[in-house]
Amino acid sequence: MTQHPTLFDIDGDPASTRVVVAMSGGVDSSVVAGLYARAGYDVVGVTLQLYDHGEAAHRRGACCAGQDIYDASEVARTLGIPHYVLDYESRFQEEVIDRFAASYAAGVTPIPCVDCNRTVKFRDLLATAEDLGARVLATGHYVASHALPDGRRALYRAAEEARDQSYFLYATTADQLARLRFPLGGMMKADVRALAAELGLPVADKPDSQDICFVPGGDYAEVVQRLRPEAGEAGDIVHLDGRVLGRHKGVMHYTIGQRKGLGIATPEPLYVIAIDAGRREVRVGPREALSVRAISMADVNWLGDIPFAAACAAGTEVFVKVRSTRPPVPAHLAFMADGTPAVLLDDGEEGVAPGQACVLYDAAGGPARLLGGGTIVKAERVAKNVAEVA
Repeated sequence: MTQHPTLFDIDGDPASTRVVVAMSGGVDSSVVAGLYARAGYDVVGVTLQLYDHGEAAHRRGACCAGQDIYDASEVARTLGIPHYVLDYESRFQEEVIDRFAASYAAGVTPIPCVDCNRTVKFRDLLATAEDLGARVLATGHYVASHALPDGRRALYRAAEEARDQSYFLYATTADQLARLRFPLGGMMKADVRALAAELGLPVADKPDSQDICFVPGGDYAEVVQRLRPEAGEAGDIVHLDGRVLGRHKGVMHYTIGQRKGLGIATPEPLYVIAIDAGRREVRVGPREALSVRAISMADVNWLGDIPFAAACAAGTEVFVKVRSTRPPVPAHLAFMADGTPAVLLDDGEEGVAPGQACVLYDAAGGPARLLGGGTIVKAERVAKNVAEVA
């Protein structure tokens, strides 16, 4: 069975070392709790109640709601560890759901998992773990964390590429990394399920959670419409050349790079190139108009070895993911003419959407180190050479 050599990676006697495990009720976090408990650590399970949307709270495949809270408590009972359920619903509403709806209303495409990890799960839950006297907070994310020679910790892509969740964890700070552990980073999912069965956990065969846990039936538009009805107001679909081609049913239904569902008949395929929420316009054009070379970022979290400004000034080479399903592509850091930090893509990318994450690595594949990332603010078709941009 493949397993990272530093599975627990905590100094000290396990029996006197408290570990809080964030238990979502799924197989991954349950195995993490089981592994620490079996190794003799003082394990405390914590489950967050994040929302309650009726049917969604009870369907299998959701997370952090009714059925999952029950499953987490059953796992804790099986392992013989204490288990607490914390009501974080108001925090989750404010930090994740409200932001999610506001982003669509503004014409940008959000990533609620990033907001959840950055705020509710790591910022707030880490504080709770400290209140409980824990040395570390452990989770079931598929990402690896190792200590560097200088004592800092770094994040790396998971061993199983298809399961890697590092894209969604780019906003994890250095201070948080010092107190976080991710034991599954070196494992395969099949091995994790085998461990769940070996540990006798009742969730060994439970389906994986869905991408957007708080959206009942996968209908995100219903959530957005309820919270931000202006996102569902109709407007014009406008070609880049100025022609009005038709009407759309609300900016929340569109994202950069989208081709299907435009509801217009044209001899050539058209794609969403830009969204102007203020004018309620969806702008479309040919595929070549999607290609961009420069990405401006905001709220950058940097985990590299030199300051971010120095890395940008030096034109540091990186590999970039602009969507969770895209492979990393070569790029380098730079400053735009207005001083905004940016990523210049060596060969360009398509479908780069504001609101999504631009995540930076030191290599294209394998156990690449996560260097950080930021929220995409703007993507431009500019020259490849950094001297032509700054």
